[in-house]
Amino acid sequence: MLISSKAVYVDADGNHSNSDAPPRYDGPVRETQPTLPPGDMDYQSREGYGPNKVAAEHVALDSGLPITVVRPSRIHGVGAARPREWVVVKRALDRRGVVLLANRGNGVVHPTAAANIAALIETAADKPGARILNCADPDAPSALEIFRAIARHLKHTWEEVLLDDTVPDTLGRTPWDSPHPVVLDTSAAEALGYRPAGDYATTVAAEIDWLLDAARAGDRAGILPKTEDPYFSRFFEYAAEDAFLAGRTH
Repeated sequence: MLISSKAVYVDADGNHSNSDAPPRYDGPVRETQPTLPPGDMDYQSREGYGPNKVAAEHVALDSGLPITVVRPSRIHGVGAARPREWVVVKRALDRRGVVLLANRGNGVVHPTAAANIAALIETAADKPGARILNCADPDAPSALEIFRAIARHLKHTWEEVLLDDTVPDTLGRTPWDSPHPVVLDTSAAEALGYRPAGDYATTVAAEIDWLLDAARAGDRAGILPKTEDPYFSRFFEYAAEDAFLAGRTH
């Protein structure tokens, strides 16, 4: 098995998950969608992440071995190296009474539970073969739906302020923002016999509890994102949010 990424895909204009211009696909992305060319640039860079994944795929598939390449999207689960759901959990722990969501919370970037990756790996291992399979949750919730699912699990309530494009684009950002939906077609995996372990709300619960327990214990294991982490800091612009909300009341 090789875990790759949906970051390998490009749209008709060559845009991809890490390009300056976001990709715009015609519909759910199938495994036959064109990909970036392989490369060996810094894998941690925007320019190198996808090409490195493509290069790894080529090595695996050219080996002649029955290797299944799995392409997930926005992985979530206990032990996540980048727990994006922390963006919602921290806001609840900080007792934020209002949440601002860009693009009215309509952004969709298909999430994939680690439990669903495991389910697909188990299915593929029982039927060895060289192939590429997308893997994603059976539902593709919007940013708004993700915030609601996590807040519901935490029993936290807040006012939702759904922003349009007339406000600064630094407000209301989330890890699931996308002007055009990014949804993976998983019909090939399903045809092989894959059955997901659960939908997003069901499978994300364990990760939420894991993050919550870590926060309550003072994060002794160091699993929570740091305040200065550049990926996460942009999602916690509390001062700018409060200024916007104060201006809204005048």
